[in-house]
Amino acid sequence: MSNRKYYDCAKCPGYCCSYPLIALTKRDVERLAKHFDLSFNAARQKFTVERYGHKYSMRRKADEHFGRICRFFDTEKRRCTVYEARPAACRSYPGTRCGYYDFLKFERAAQEDEEFVSTTWNV
Repeated sequence: MSNRKYYDCAKCPGYCCSYPLIALTKRDVERLAKHFDLSFNAARQKFTVERYGHKYSMRRKADEHFGRICRFFDTEKRRCTVYEARPAACRSYPGTRCGYYDFLKFERAAQEDEEFVSTTWNV
């Protein structure tokens, strides 16, 4: 089995960052707290919300392409602003292949536009 990557996050508009749930562990909140020099409780209140049965999940913000996206996603540069402190779910995603990246490449080829971003919500 090859460890070769079949995607390039630098060319993606952040599909995975738009998931309705980015579940966090206590360790993820601790990592974010350390990154921002905050206490655990301050980081928990500022960065997380209880959602879908998860004690900690990432807060979200408005996004022109997906409606809502991770609060740490730079919507202009389309990049993570806390990459070094990102949650475990983000660190492990997606493995060797990203279905969203495959979809993005297909759509960009079909539209003959290397910058095309297919939206997932109605404007």
